Amino acid sequence: MQGVEIVPSLLSADFSQLGRELRSVERAGCRRLHLDIMDGRFAAHITFGAPVIASIRKVGRLFFQAHLMVERPERHLTDFAAAGVNCIIVHEEACSNTAKTIRRIKRLGLDAGVALRPKTPLKRIAGIAGCVDIILIMTVEPGSSGQAFIPGSEKKIRRLKAFLDKEGLDVPIGVDGGINIHTAARVKEAGATYLIAGSAVFRGQAGKNIRALYRSLKPC
Repeated sequence: MQGVEIVPSLLSADFSQLGRELRSVERAGCRRLHLDIMDGRFAAHITFGAPVIASIRKVGRLFFQAHLMVERPERHLTDFAAAGVNCIIVHEEACSNTAKTIRRIKRLGLDAGVALRPKTPLKRIAGIAGCVDIILIMTVEPGSSGQAFIPGSEKKIRRLKAFLDKEGLDVPIGVDGGINIHTAARVKEAGATYLIAGSAVFRGQAGKNIRALYRSLKPC
């Protein structure tokens, strides 16, 4: 398992300066970019889609992970693959058949991930945990950026890490929602690998904010 990474979420960036924003997080040492796709149905808001991703794919070499917070995400897999994403994460609650959707993503040559809303039990993904490249735990309800971390969410992360270790599965755990300098260390300690941060990265100077997030992970 690789070390913990801060993964900026594009949703909180300045959309009038996307090229500049992507370059700034890449210069700060980030290797991944999180792309929150919402359809106004599964999640309350509508964000952006494949055309925006295709346009920013020309900037830098970041690994693009598309988080599809949409109903029936299987309908959109080829569109996002064509736009240049490297990984597609789908919600277990939104798929008509999650295992089949994961297999379809893999056949497109992409990494595949599964996400869970805060109240969805881990047992819903027990059968597919060994088939995915990332498991994403939501620590806020899918929707707008800037929400506060739901207290106690680290317990779910800890249970997932214990399950993966017991099964001998080396699957990275991503955490999405309310990650900042006050919560990052807690989810790292619970077993998270990818810490997805939006407002905590893009509100102010991205490079400075990313360095502060990494410092918050180190023991005093």
